[in-house]
This record gives sequence, structure tokens and C-alpha cells, in this order.
Amino acid sequence: MLPSITLLALWLASASSPAQAATAGSFVESGDTLVSAMMMFLGNEEKVYILDKAEGNAAQVKGHPAWGSVWDINTKQATAMDVRSNVFCASGMHLPNGSYITFGGNGAVGRGGEIGSQKTPWGSGAWDAEYQDFDGTKAIRVLNPCTSKDNFASTNCQWFDDATLLSMQKQRWYSSAEPLADGSMVLLGGFVNGGYINRNYPNTDPEFSGGAAENTYEFYPANGRGVQPVKFLIKTSGLNAYAHTFLLSSGKMLVQANVSTMIWDYDTNTETPLPDMPGNVVRVYPASGAVAMLPLTPANNWNPTILFCGGSDMPDEAWGNYANPAIDTWKYPASSDCQRLTPEPADGSVPAYEADDDMLEGRTMSQFIILPDGKMLVINGGLNGTAGYATATGQTSSFADMPFGMSLASGPIGTPAIYDPNAPKGSRWSNAGLGTSNIPRLYHSSAILLPDGSVLVAGSNPNVDVNTTTVFPTEYRSEIFYPPYFGAKTRPAPSGIPKTISYGGNSFDITIPASSYSGSANAAAGNTTVVLLRGGFTTHAMNMGQRYVQLDNTFTVKDDGSIVLHVAQAPNPNILQPGPALFFVNINGIPSVGTMVIVGNGIMGTQPTAPPSVLPASVLLDSAKGSADGSSTSPGGAQNNQEDNGAMGSHTGAIVGGVIGAIAVIGLLGALLGIFLARRRRRASTVPASHSTSYAMTAGGQGLMGGAALAGVPHRGIRSSDSSAFVPLQHDNSSDAWNGSTANLHGGYTDKDEMMMDAASARMMSMDYDPYAANSPRITTTTTPMQHRY
Repeated sequence: MLPSITLLALWLASASSPAQAATAGSFVESGDTLVSAMMMFLGNEEKVYILDKAEGNAAQVKGHPAWGSVWDINTKQATAMDVRSNVFCASGMHLPNGSYITFGGNGAVGRGGEIGSQKTPWGSGAWDAEYQDFDGTKAIRVLNPCTSKDNFASTNCQWFDDATLLSMQKQRWYSSAEPLADGSMVLLGGFVNGGYINRNYPNTDPEFSGGAAENTYEFYPANGRGVQPVKFLIKTSGLNAYAHTFLLSSGKMLVQANVSTMIWDYDTNTETPLPDMPGNVVRVYPASGAVAMLPLTPANNWNPTILFCGGSDMPDEAWGNYANPAIDTWKYPASSDCQRLTPEPADGSVPAYEADDDMLEGRTMSQFIILPDGKMLVINGGLNGTAGYATATGQTSSFADMPFGMSLASGPIGTPAIYDPNAPKGSRWSNAGLGTSNIPRLYHSSAILLPDGSVLVAGSNPNVDVNTTTVFPTEYRSEIFYPPYFGAKTRPAPSGIPKTISYGGNSFDITIPASSYSGSANAAAGNTTVVLLRGGFTTHAMNMGQRYVQLDNTFTVKDDGSIVLHVAQAPNPNILQPGPALFFVNINGIPSVGTMVIVGNGIMGTQPTAPPSVLPASVLLDSAKGSADGSSTSPGGAQNNQEDNGAMGSHTGAIVGGVIGAIAVIGLLGALLGIFLARRRRRASTVPASHSTSYAMTAGGQGLMGGAALAGVPHRGIRSSDSSAFVPLQHDNSSDAWNGSTANLHGGYTDKDEMMMDAASARMMSMDYDPYAANSPRITTTTTPMQHRY
């Protein structure tokens, strides 16, 4: 919890010292996340939810280390949350009603990443007495985001995490989750147990990889649908963790892993191969390239194009096996290559990769954050190496000789860059005016868009457990990055935003006051866009479910300078799946503060659709002007590239100068809280630093070479529960359901003897259960007590 320091004290401190304003392009420290932010998602306009692997964080909840927290956007304070199972390297997604759900994870672990104190029959952790985490490999966890008006102590504001009532059919670690048009999900691939990559070498068993690969898919909710193998996952064996998945306009799905690509009909399990990734660049984990769908707009008829940047072109043999890479990855430069792919070309041509502008430097573990103005921020990552961690490689056998501790990457990149998808080829990337963070953001770092258009950046922990003294330590400090549009003196203040957006049907009106812009009203109206933006579930340098959809609009300019926008509903649920999204209005490239809305009817199932909205013609008025004090050009005076939206329609605009006072105050409070909490964290550490932890933090910085030790943990090989080294044990009988008698998860894990499985126990592994329903079942049993395995 935060120390007893009041916002008033912080305000007085800011008044008596030079304030560090939240200037455009800057990073401002913004508080302690309590757990290292391996995963994040925006729950609502107030809260960001954070998840970590089960590890020895100093923050405690219910008598054990916390690996979940909720971070308040306004106060920059985090509160620990209880998560019962090990959420290490899970996947996650939104639900149609605005809730979030995570799938899978790792077996239970204890101190130093050791297998939990209670074992499963196949040797992984079932539960750990010290950390009190349960096996998360089949877990399905549901969270209903709450606001400050709610009672956070209530069950409805906490994580539901009870695999006796809700679990997957298979164990999945590093799986992908992609939402479908009806709000259900496809869960694709993953490890049963695993390590650095999902294979042995040589790869003589690509389908099962010694029993550790789960090259199948299933649905959530299952609705009677079973598990099926996926040939594509077998083909891409070893480099298919966190496969990139994107629902397409046709309702089929693009899937990319290793260097292969396909369009997949998940209903019939039919695969249509597409060309391989040019240059043999791997983008999935652990290469971890930056991958995102470009903004969907009326100009491109909302037809998806995917941008793949960075990652690694290491040769196949260099990736090694479960245990570790075969080479010293931290010496191998990451790729700067970018490729675009339109999987379903509008002209019916054969899909093909198109070389795009290279990034400004090679990057691994960087991620795209789509900004409200339609540009794309790439942030975090390193110049060399890959994700993952290890105590050795095929070239460095002793941990004492590992130059960056357990990190398999080096050269943290502190300067972000911005990609403009509408700029002419050859001029799409820029980092001009962008600041540099001095906090390395490597493996297990994350970033997510906030409602005000800033970006929360947090996490980084390339270590088996908490380690605050190594070269790249466990990181609790968060930062907020302020994109260039924070240089605007004025931001749009729309009114009339609906709470829900439908698929087709009647249009709706939004009013923009004259105080939201300066200059000609006709020009402002013609340079206005209305967008729905979903930040997604962020983990491992990717944002599952991230999408940007521009809604069609026309306008009427009023004689008082106000602008009435006539806005169409969303096109269809394949283009933007049902669920929560931020609603932004941009004028001249300056976004409003986002408003959370629900797209669709909020219910899982076939979404009601109607014909496209019919919009009235735009109405101009030459005499009308805005009353704001501002400029339509960037601070440097250059105009941004624009794209017309028909009938003086909307498009991204230029940057204006200045800083909003309120935003400066928020940034200042975040900075002071960050400093205070960082000092508090350092004081709490009882392990002395074994060496310097300084490193270069520039766009091309190289990390400092030096040995590192696990804080409080003796040197040893990593066990099978860790993410970087695994020797496959016997294959798990993953058809086993967890016993409903273990609904009380405060004790150790138990389940039925394999001989006692029956139809009743099989029902206990339900994928149709809604823990927030008013009539949610609580399973009871009247059968004879079962013998426990352990």
C-alpha cells in the first residue's frame, strides 16, 4: 500500500518547487505497480489491472506475495489483488459486457522458481505452501472491473479464479486468445509445460515435442465443442508460442507463427496457406516482434492490413530447445525489418507481403500502441537478443559467465518511435521530439493506452524470481509517456457520446463546442475523425484484441462555431468484436479524452446487426470559427500528412503547441509518487547490490557487461516450472478435470484418482459457467469421498 502521504502534500510540494510538466514526448514516473507488470489491461476509465507471475514480490495479500494489482489512473496508486493460480504467461481477452478473462498459465512455483511444494503426478507444481499459488495451466480467471464508487472488497470486484468450477479442456501456457464476432473466443496452441521454445532439438516430434506442446485449439465457451489439432501449429513447431491471430472481415482468421502464415476457418479447421515471412524473420515469442493491425477506416473500407516489425532472423538451429538457446542471443542483433500484409485484398488478388519502411533500429520485445490520432507508437524492447531468461546457453555453459544475468537480451531501447501509416513510403518512422526513458523495459514489460491518450509503461523482469540487484532487475516503477498531441493547448470536448455502439442502424449526433478548436469551423469539421479504440490485453510485447476503427461521419457547422457530427454506427462484429472500447474525437489530429463505451449488445452470442447508417450531407458555414487559442500546425510548423474522408470528412491533423495545466498536474503527481515509491522499494530491499546496475539507455544503447546473482537464491539450474529451461517429463493426462471438492482453494491442491473420474467430475471442468451470473451454480457432491493422490 502507499505510504501515508497525501495528495495535498504533493500539491504543496509542486507549488514550492519547479514543476516538471507533462510535456509532449516526455516520460514521467507514475508510481509503484506493487507487482511487476507482465500483463495489463484497461478495466474502465479509472483503473488499470496488472498481473505478474507468482513470485516473491514484497507486496503481500492474504498472507502470501501478491502477483496481481489494480492501478488507479487518477491517484497513481496501486492496490494488491489476490489471484489464486499462477498466471505466468497466460493469454487474455475482453468479454462483450466489459469484463476481462485470462486463460492458462504455469504450474505452481515457490521461491526461486522451484516447483511447488505439492506436485502433480507428472512432476509439475500443483500448489506451493510458501507462495500459496495453485497450478494455473488450465485456469480461466474472470474479472469484473470496478470503479472508485464500488466496494473493492466485494466478490464482484475481485478475480474469480477457481478451476474446480471454470477451466479449459487443455493445459495452455503461452496460448493465443482471439475474440470472434459473437464474443466467444478461440484459444490456440501453447505449452503443456515448457521452456525457452516449444520443442526439442533436433525436432523429431513436432506434434507433441515430448509431451510438452499443445498444438490444438478449443473454444470459450466450449458449448459442446471439443479440442482439435491444428496442422499449422505442428508445421511451426517450436516457434508458435503466442501465435499472432487477427479476425478478418470474412470471419476467418489470420494466423502467423514461426515464418509461416495462413488464413484459418476455425469452424471447419480448414487452412489456406499464405506466403512465408520474407527474410525468415520470426515475430512470435521469443523473437517478440511488434505486430498490430493498421487502423481500420472508411478510406480502406475497414479491410485489415497487419504490420509486422522487428523480431529476429536467427537461423533455425540457433533457437535451441526447451532448455535454452544454442547461441549467445544477447550478441545477435534484432531485426529492423517491417512487412505489411493484407490477407484479403479488396481486388481479389493473391495476398502477398509488402516491404515497409524499416524501423529506426532493430528491436526485440517492442510493442505497438495504436494512438487515437491513428499513428502507432512503438515502445520498449532491446537492440539484441530475444525474450526469455536462462542460466546458460549453448555457448555459455556457466551462469557466472552470463553477462546480463538471466537476460537473453541486451541494449535496452529507451526512445520510442512513431509510425504514420498514411505517410508516404520512406517517411513513415520518426522519433523527433520524443524523450528517452532511463528504465530498461525488456522481458515481461508492457504498455497500454490510457483514456487521456497517454501511454502507461510498466514491468520488465528477465529473472526467475524477484531480483532487484541484477543488471536488468525486477521493475516496479511505472511511467506515463505523453505522445506529441499533448503539446496542444486545447483538446476537443465532445458531448452526447452514447454509452453503447451498435452494428449498423440509426446514426447519432455529437456536438463539438467552438471552444474545442481555433480557426475555420469548416476546416476543423473537415479534419475531424470519430474512432473506437480498444487497447486489448497486453503481454509479451503484444496487445491481444487491440483494434482501431474509425466511424464514418458527416457534420453540420452552426453559426455559433459549434459542430454537430452525424456519426454512423460500427460496421459489423467481424471488424470490431463486441465489448469495451474507448471513444475518441480527433480535431486536427488532437484527440479528446476517451470515453469507455460498449460495442454490441453486451451479451455473448450472435450480435444484432442492421443496414449501414445513412448519414445526412455535410453542411458548411464559411463565417463560423472556433474560439480556442491554438494553432493547426505542429510546434515545428510542419503539417502532417492527411487523408480525406469524403465530403470534407475527417482525417488526422497536425500538432499544436502548449501544455494543458491539468495534465501537467497529473504528470507531476505521478512523478513525485514514482520517486517516493521507488525509494521505498529500494529501502525495503535487504540484499546488497553485487555490482553496478547502470546501463546505457538510448535509441542505440548497449547494456553494461557484468555478472549477476539471484537475490537470496543459490545458483542452480532452472526447474521445469520455469519459462526458460525444461526437460519434458511424462505427458500430462490433460483430460482430467479438477475435483469440485477442492472449491476451497485456501488449502492444498487435491483431485480425484484417475480411476474415479465420472460424468459428474467431467462437468466440473465447465467452460460455460458465468461466475457473475445471479444464479451461478456452486458444485456440491454427495459421492463417496475420493482418495487423494498426495
